[in-house]
Amino acid sequence: MAVTAATVIWCLTWIATPSTLGLRGWVAKLDRAHGTTPLTPSQVPRYLAEAVIAVEDQNFYLDRGVNLEGLLRAAGYDVINHCTCQGGSTITEQLAEDAYLHGSDSSVWGRWVDITLALKIEDHLTKTQVLDAYLSEVYLGAGTVGAAQASLRYFHRPLSRDNLAQLALLAGLPQSPTQLDPLSNPEGAVERRAIVLGQMATDGYITWAQAHSAERAPAL
Repeated sequence: MAVTAATVIWCLTWIATPSTLGLRGWVAKLDRAHGTTPLTPSQVPRYLAEAVIAVEDQNFYLDRGVNLEGLLRAAGYDVINHCTCQGGSTITEQLAEDAYLHGSDSSVWGRWVDITLALKIEDHLTKTQVLDAYLSEVYLGAGTVGAAQASLRYFHRPLSRDNLAQLALLAGLPQSPTQLDPLSNPEGAVERRAIVLGQMATDGYITWAQAHSAERAPAL
């Protein structure tokens, strides 16, 4: 009976949640509203993609939009602390939250909807398309939407000309874009950037020498 009830709930959630077939068009619409345009695969710098994956979703290319290990870890934390504090969200889930839900909902129902939308997205988009869409619409502080707009705001240069230190700083902002805004909190942004660079080196995307060199760069 429990399996049947779960199946019914799953089917109803699948039907009730938005279709993700038009996600890329929806992201383009959101970007136009904020005065920017979606990124194409060739416009996403390699270090930016690697930095975001390293610090946000290390299993991005292995999972199907949902990280079961992360969810179980978050659920265990919540049970112990009697709260819904941990999200365990993947990049795909964050894209779903931003595009369709206008922010994160840490309730049990909110997480269930996140998972459903993430699975739908992964049915329709490649991993590259998911990452492009995420980096096109994610809020990065100081009123900026997407990495391209944030690069112009913070560094006064197009994303294609950003160096490793700048790309790592951008990759660290989604965790807390308002608090880590390098214009108002350069120290916090630099500390977060060091975490990103360290994780990139640990995961083999860059060398430790590159990480230490980038850590010495100013925030802006």
